[in-house]
Amino acid sequence: MTRLISGDFLEIDRKLRAKTPSMGVENRAVEERLCDFEDVMVSIDPETAMLEAARCVQCPDPAPCVLACPVHNDIPSAMWLIEQGKFLEAAAIYRQTSSMPEICGRVCPQELLCQGSCAQDKSNAAVMTGPLEAFVTEYERSHKGVEIEVGEPTGMHVAVVGSGPAGLSCAEQLVVKGHKVTIYESKPAPGGWLTYAIPNFKLPNVVVNDRIQDLQRAGVKFVYNTMIGKAKTIDDLQADGYDAVFVGVGAEVDAPMEVPGEDLPGVYKATDFLMRCNVDFENLPPEMRQRPDVGSKVVVIGGGDTASDCLRTGLRMGADEVVCLYRRTLQEMPGGCHDRELAIEEGAEYQFLTQPVRFIAGENGRLSQVECIRMELGEPDDSGRRRPVPVDGSNFIIEADTAVLALGYWPDPIIGETTPDLETHKWGLIVVDKETGATSKPGVFAGGDGVTGPDLVVTAMAAGRKAALAIDEYLG
Repeated sequence: MTRLISGDFLEIDRKLRAKTPSMGVENRAVEERLCDFEDVMVSIDPETAMLEAARCVQCPDPAPCVLACPVHNDIPSAMWLIEQGKFLEAAAIYRQTSSMPEICGRVCPQELLCQGSCAQDKSNAAVMTGPLEAFVTEYERSHKGVEIEVGEPTGMHVAVVGSGPAGLSCAEQLVVKGHKVTIYESKPAPGGWLTYAIPNFKLPNVVVNDRIQDLQRAGVKFVYNTMIGKAKTIDDLQADGYDAVFVGVGAEVDAPMEVPGEDLPGVYKATDFLMRCNVDFENLPPEMRQRPDVGSKVVVIGGGDTASDCLRTGLRMGADEVVCLYRRTLQEMPGGCHDRELAIEEGAEYQFLTQPVRFIAGENGRLSQVECIRMELGEPDDSGRRRPVPVDGSNFIIEADTAVLALGYWPDPIIGETTPDLETHKWGLIVVDKETGATSKPGVFAGGDGVTGPDLVVTAMAAGRKAALAIDEYLG
């Protein structure tokens, strides 16, 4: 977008903008938000949005925030429009490059992406790019509505496996091109990771459900409780007459810890814990329709965003003490700092250089204690982080009623195992052409965490959009 403004005026304007303090984002009071799973963030009002967007100094192209965004949203143009109160036009800017800006505006680690690259971050607080993205797209939905423009029917039918960010985004782009789409989901409800792993206080269910309904109105069909690889195979889908298949199954198998006592009652995998605590019962299998009794002390093992979600969930479930055990230091911790800051604000504690080595049962057979060992940092490993090394003789005991393992995720190898012509590697990750998402099996494309391993919602979304363009060309 070209902004008609003289160079001299823009330079003066930049200096004034650079001195304007950030409006920040308001959250509900801690004592209030810990009592429920409702949205933590207080909605931005139009005046605040305009003032915050006016802080954008309109960097020359290519703006750092655009380069840092995995889908290259035209953020400066959006900021310019928000500043003028043109919220609907700003929302349209985001929807040109993003299939779910109302979601990415909430869950992307902006401090590591667009916001972290903001020129204002060097001398003043960065522009709050994520909350503004969420604001204008929600304003659009409440004042105008959101409709996906469906293309002229092509007669082609595509099966999408998985209804997470990659699958939903691929489906959206395919219906825009006029193709018919059916999404197969293994769980009782759509959304994948967005529904089952991200808590409502971080991403309200209504935001995800609204986007699902947009797709349904556009003609996308959803088939639930159907795991491809068990109920049907990829070959079955092709035999059923689908002209192409997109696999966006994610990487949702919780990594095990492989220490004694890991199977004790009271020890949970992260996804199981988050689902049982947060998801509506009608969207859970019958055997999971009971909230955990977490007791008074919860320990969470791990250091990424999922660990932060588990810490904050444990606090909302009524635990008096919630502690994160991490084998390295804060400097090596993965994930975004924003969620950690919220967890600490809400009462979570962090214990670094600590590695659990055994879970111990009490008299009732449930978890009662966690045996840990102190760690020290050695030389960097393959990831570039310093390797944690156990300190001999430093074992100690931590009391715990509940332990949650947030150690990362692996892909489910079942699709590779049941699709003979599909090339996989590294525990079942699907091998694809990086530019198109095409797999080794003709007519089958893939993208998201099932290809890359655990990554961001926005990168999975970008992979789904890219694959949709390649599928459209393949079908053409």
